[in-house]
Amino acid sequence: MGKNQSLKLPYPLILASTSKYRGALLSQLGHEFEMISPGVDEDHIKSQLKSPGDIALTLSQLKAEAVFSLNPHACVIGSDQVCSFEGAILGKPLTKELAEKQLLTLQGKKHELLTAVTVICPEGRESFINHTVLRMRNLTLQEIETYVSQDLPLDCAGSYKLESQGIKLFQEIQMSDHTAIIGLPLIELTSVLLRWGFPQ
Repeated sequence: MGKNQSLKLPYPLILASTSKYRGALLSQLGHEFEMISPGVDEDHIKSQLKSPGDIALTLSQLKAEAVFSLNPHACVIGSDQVCSFEGAILGKPLTKELAEKQLLTLQGKKHELLTAVTVICPEGRESFINHTVLRMRNLTLQEIETYVSQDLPLDCAGSYKLESQGIKLFQEIQMSDHTAIIGLPLIELTSVLLRWGFPQ
């Protein structure tokens, strides 16, 4: 994925994820990379920590560390995203019924997406968190049911796909990087990779 054979990379690049969304995003940078599942027990971490920011950051670190421990010659990117609403964390709904319930809770209100990234290279590591604040429109149950049936956001925390029809659910989005919403903030990640010697 993300092949550009004309550029020499300082280290092999690995994305500690099997997410098709994060893989598609990283491919935009034009670097050749591999995707490896980190095998981290996310539910255990979420049961131990309470702060959404701490959860996202810790999971991004554990994912990167798990893959780097087996590939110490590589540069590994770990990322995690938490959807936070009034102190509660909204997970992936997995069913239409739960997706509709999440959207009913969020409609007309603000919530936050915290997207954490940890990059580990042989020479060191760096972590950061991107914050995005979103305000959803006032929605009827019928509008929510129609959206869920059309977009099927069952594997998305918060039950929406902003890169697809989910954008029409929102009244306002305050963000510094639109790619963070999908799961991997490419603007700041590019800056980190440049500091580790990856080509522009």
